[in-house]
Amino acid sequence: MRDDQLAFLDATALAKLIRQGEVTAAEMVEATIARIERLNPALNAVITRMDDQARGYVKDGCDGVGKDAPFAGVPFLLKDLLAEYAGVAIAEGSRFLAGRCVSAQDSELVTRLKRAGVIIAGKTNTPEFGLLPTTEPALHGPTRNPWDTTRTTGGSSGGSAAAVAAGIVPMAHANDGGGSIRIPAACCGLFGLKPTRARNPMGPEYGDAGSGLAVEHAVTRSVRDSAALLDATAGPAPGDPYYAPPKERPYVDEVGRDPGALRIAVSTRALTGATIHPECQAAVEATAKLCEDLGHIVEWTEPEFDETRYLKAFASAWTAFAGWAILDWSKRFQLTPSEDQFEPNTWRMYQSGERCSAGAYLGVMQDIQQVARQVAEFFRTYDLTLTPTIARPPAPLGYFAWDGGNRDTFLEHIGEYSGFTSIANGTGQPAMSVPLHWTADNLPVGLHFMARFGAEDTLFRLAGQLEQARPWSHRRPVIAA
Repeated sequence: MRDDQLAFLDATALAKLIRQGEVTAAEMVEATIARIERLNPALNAVITRMDDQARGYVKDGCDGVGKDAPFAGVPFLLKDLLAEYAGVAIAEGSRFLAGRCVSAQDSELVTRLKRAGVIIAGKTNTPEFGLLPTTEPALHGPTRNPWDTTRTTGGSSGGSAAAVAAGIVPMAHANDGGGSIRIPAACCGLFGLKPTRARNPMGPEYGDAGSGLAVEHAVTRSVRDSAALLDATAGPAPGDPYYAPPKERPYVDEVGRDPGALRIAVSTRALTGATIHPECQAAVEATAKLCEDLGHIVEWTEPEFDETRYLKAFASAWTAFAGWAILDWSKRFQLTPSEDQFEPNTWRMYQSGERCSAGAYLGVMQDIQQVARQVAEFFRTYDLTLTPTIARPPAPLGYFAWDGGNRDTFLEHIGEYSGFTSIANGTGQPAMSVPLHWTADNLPVGLHFMARFGAEDTLFRLAGQLEQARPWSHRRPVIAA
C-alpha cells in the first residue's frame, strides 16, 4: 500500500494492517518521519523530532507491547504541554523553559499510551503554557493550518491538530483547559473530544491542573479512534484527588450503538457576546436539521446561569493557571522568572495572578462550582447542547497578536474562540467538536456538543451516527496532497 494511502487511514485501520503483517511498525515509523520532513517545513507542527527514540523503541521490541494492543505500532505525537516523556526536553511553548528543562520521567498518560501500542515520534507546537486559542508562540513561531496556511490551527493543541489533518499521524495527544482540544479540531476538520474531568490521569507530577479545568486526551481523524484511545488511557491512578464516574461498557462499543431519541438544546449565542459568523450559524442550523432527521428532539434553548459571574470567575482562574505554571516550573528547575522571558500576555497574567490571594482564588472556584450546579440542572431535561465550536471559521494568523497595549480587540478575538467551549471546562462535563461543515472556500467549521457529567457514552453514540450520516474522512487539505 502506498504511503499516501496509509497516511489517511485512521489508527484503528493502521493497527489492523500491522497485526495482519501487511505493514510493519518500523515501516510506519519511517513513513511518519518522511512525512514530517516533507510537510513540517510548511506546517511547523512538530517542534521536537524524536526519530531516534521512535526507531529505538521499535528495535527494542516496543517495550514488550504485544500485537493485541489496540494501537500496536501506530505512530503518535505528543503535545509539548503537561504530558512528559522521560529524557526529552519540554518547553510548553515558552522561552522561559526552552533549553533548560528535560523530563525526568514519563507521565502516567504517556505510560498508558505506550501500553496501548503507540510509538511516539515527536512533540508538537503549542502556545506559551497553552494559554491562547491559537498556536503562534514566540519561541517556535506559528503552526499553519493545512487547509489554508495563512490561517490559524486554533490552540492550544494546534500543532497536534495540524499534524493529524495533514496525515503525518492518524491521531495525536491534546489537552483542554478552555477549549484546547475542541478549538483546533474545529479549525483543522478533525474530531475532538474533551473528556469528563479526571477521566484521564495527570500524575505523577500533577493531581489535576487548574483545579480540574484542564483534561487530557487527543485529536483524531475518526470517532472510533477517540473512543478506543480513551478506553486505553482512562481511569484513576493511585493517589488521584478524585475520578470520573465509571463507564458502563468500552467506549469503542458505543460507536455505532443506537443513541435513541436524544433531547438536544440548540443555541448560537456565545457566552462572551461574540457575533457569530454566518457560516457558523448555517452550520448549526443544518446540523440541528440533521439531528431531527435522525430522530432526535431538537429545541432552541440554552442553560440559564449567571454568565457575568462565570466569565469573571473563569478569567480569574485562567490567570491563576498561568501563574501556577510559571511558579511550578520555577520550583522544579530552580528558575527565576523575568519579563524578558515571556510573551506580553503571559507576563501580564503572571503579575495579575501574584496579586490574587489564596482566599480570593478559592472564592473564584466556588463561583465556578455554583455555576456548574446551575448548568447540571439543565441537563436533567436535556441530553446534549449543540452550538458552533467557535464563532467564526479559522482566523488569519496574527489575529490574536497583542503587543502590550490596548487589550480590547485582543480580548474580543479570544471571546470569539472561547464563547462556546469554556463552560464545559468549568462544569467538568464532556464535550466534542465534530467536523460536519465546510465553508465555500473549503475551511472546516466544527459543531460543538456537550453532554451531562460522565456521559461520554452519549457523545460517542451520537458522533458515530453523525459520522455515518455526514462523513468527513474523504476530505483532504491541500497541503497534504
